Amino acid sequence: MLIFKKLRHILSGQFIRNFGWMGGAELANRVFRLGTTVVLARLLTPQDYGLVAIVLTTNEFSNVFTLRSGIGSKIIQADEKELSVISNTAYWLNWILCGSLFTIQCLAAFPIALFYHNTQLILPICVTAIVYLMLPFFLVQGALIQRENRLNIFALCNVTQSLIGNILTIALAIMGLGMWAIVLPIVLSTPVWVVICRRSHTWRAPKSISFAHWQKIARFGTNILGVELLTKLRSNIDYLIIGHFLGVDALGIYYFAFNAGLGISMNVLGAFTSALYPHLCEVRGDLKQLKQRFFSSLKTTMAVMFPLILAQSSLAPIYVPIIFGQKWVSAIPILTIICLSALSYPLYSSTNSLLTAVNKTHVTLRFSLIYTMIFALAILVAVKWGILWVAASVLTCQLLLPPAYSISAIRYVFAKHSSFSLAEEKP
Repeated sequence: MLIFKKLRHILSGQFIRNFGWMGGAELANRVFRLGTTVVLARLLTPQDYGLVAIVLTTNEFSNVFTLRSGIGSKIIQADEKELSVISNTAYWLNWILCGSLFTIQCLAAFPIALFYHNTQLILPICVTAIVYLMLPFFLVQGALIQRENRLNIFALCNVTQSLIGNILTIALAIMGLGMWAIVLPIVLSTPVWVVICRRSHTWRAPKSISFAHWQKIARFGTNILGVELLTKLRSNIDYLIIGHFLGVDALGIYYFAFNAGLGISMNVLGAFTSALYPHLCEVRGDLKQLKQRFFSSLKTTMAVMFPLILAQSSLAPIYVPIIFGQKWVSAIPILTIICLSALSYPLYSSTNSLLTAVNKTHVTLRFSLIYTMIFALAILVAVKWGILWVAASVLTCQLLLPPAYSISAIRYVFAKHSSFSLAEEKP
């Protein structure tokens, strides 16, 4: 009876409820996306996948400055007495960032097309930049919703956008639009977030422009932005190097393997991360509670993620030819290796959420800089022998470096006689 009571208590916790919403949304997304992936795998060519990889990689780098800039994270973490001022300033900062990114990405489309010797890249890169002009309409509301632990709203946004986006993708792919079948739905499905977030929160944009406390936001966000940029660089540098040295067709095979292999795992992990950060921020000033919440959540995350990753990796030879078709059989060894590289992600992402919650993002930034340099060097060396060796170098780096850093960082935060205040901001 005691065991059942304890289990019921664990499952009724805020972290589990939030993960339940986000995890359910991601499960629905994967169901929608599975059908889309099967259709695309049979209708698109490696050339199409290669072009999409370049367009989406460009877009992902720009996205870091908006969704991952640290502005939203500061709203989630801010003290109640300064929340209104922080939110108002964040709104105007978002407009400056998003307007600048729209212009920069459109201008960058031309040298990117020149780098890859393909002018077909210019227009889709410019089209995906339109998304940035929509983001300021809901980013502050989204951060406030996350701060209030109402992740069921985020789950609704994810599911609705995914459903609309996947339906559009399948329809456009059947119509023979090639890479545009993936590019256009990104823009057309984004208004879902604007509508749902604005209907779900009463906060509205200030009538007058104000930048009060912008230094505090910038100080907090700088390290987060640096970490996210380096993370995005690591996530995409193999695409950039393969596309440049081995060609778009090789990139298409590698890109397919990476997304088919890590898609489910990373979506589930994203659900855990979204639930974990506000869960830790609630008790960031209490070392004992913070430690209890962190390790409890980490155990739950690993218990779910490890079996999922191992199953996805070991079953690849069975499900790839059945689901995606025989033309992708050559990608199975790469897919298997890439799946296994995700084993270190749960510990690494949880550690980063912990450090962000206690204002120690400079620790993450320093490691991320070193890690990115080693990772890039390994990819540059491995690409000489082909994409299989690139995948092997990714696996080696992921299994060795992040766990060592995570263990050290966790000890730093939870040292028995901690010398810093968890609530104190680093100047």
